[in-house]
Amino acid sequence: MFDSENEFDFENRLMTASASPEDSEGGADNENSLRPKAMDDYIGQEKAKENLKVYIEAAKGRGDSLDHVLLYGPPGLGKTTLSGIIANEMGVNMRVTSGPAIEKQGDLAALLTNLNEGDVLFIDEIHRLSRNVEEILYPAMEDFALDIIIGKGPAARSIRIDLPKFTLIGATTRAGQLSTPLRDRFGVMLKLELYTPEELAMIVRRSAGILDMNITEDGSYEIASRSRGTPRIANRLLRRVRDFAQVNGSGKIDSSIANYALGKLEIDELGLDNTDRKMLETIIRFYDGGPVGLETLAATVGEEAVTLEDVYEPYLMQIGFLSRTPRGRVVTRMAYEHLGIPFRAINDKVSGADQTTFNFD
Repeated sequence: MFDSENEFDFENRLMTASASPEDSEGGADNENSLRPKAMDDYIGQEKAKENLKVYIEAAKGRGDSLDHVLLYGPPGLGKTTLSGIIANEMGVNMRVTSGPAIEKQGDLAALLTNLNEGDVLFIDEIHRLSRNVEEILYPAMEDFALDIIIGKGPAARSIRIDLPKFTLIGATTRAGQLSTPLRDRFGVMLKLELYTPEELAMIVRRSAGILDMNITEDGSYEIASRSRGTPRIANRLLRRVRDFAQVNGSGKIDSSIANYALGKLEIDELGLDNTDRKMLETIIRFYDGGPVGLETLAATVGEEAVTLEDVYEPYLMQIGFLSRTPRGRVVTRMAYEHLGIPFRAINDKVSGADQTTFNFD
């Protein structure tokens, strides 16, 4: 079942929630963007949308800019899209950048001084801002001013530059890595949750309509149920299923062609791809199902520990196939059953444990 000679292909994984060029505006084929532009077109995240509508309406009623907003949650859930919708609903422009792209204080100062009244500045991966750059944001967010030091030594002096009122929207997949002073300056904090298959099926049907695809309800649900609760993955799978429907079918996407295409892509009914299964099989084959330390596992599969933590573990833990224990990672009975591998209690590792009642949680 497991071929140790096969390499893990992290960079080209179809099921990763990381953005690829095809996921950008217009996609790889210069087709219309799949991003909704209005709040009513944005599917899912009902709690966040409900509150945002109130905040936006209140700010517009006062003729004021919206409070600074922090969006956090797993990648691929629509944080950038929601930021664009906020700017559109407020009737202002949005400037887009990312934490790693702002290397010096001057880079951020240039962005801030070029904003107009009420504009939105969107910073993706805001947790990756350097500490020096982050300190520039404190007075900018609170007082809408920039404090700049001119000169060095005894001749140095501070100059304060007033900024127009703006809204900073920060997006992060790791809210815990934000410093407390920065996090506390956001007036609105919204967590985006994974989508249900029903919500994803609606997104798939909407995207299919934009891309002029003929898709049935059961075909959209087949794709949605294997998309890990992530719209970005759902849209990516939709494009690939379209290719199979065009070449191997009639062009119409129904459940049978979707099931056939996803089978060819080695994506099973729970959304696991070949590399997910290989990781679980590695733990089972080489470490009897665990526990195994993260660093040891990373060395075995030939990948960095942070990649395993960010790419593989979240979804495998969400569906109950992998658990973290004080001694390391453990593959659960559910994963054995899914992979069709006979489950073996680890009585040789835990002295005195009852094989029939041992709890992996």
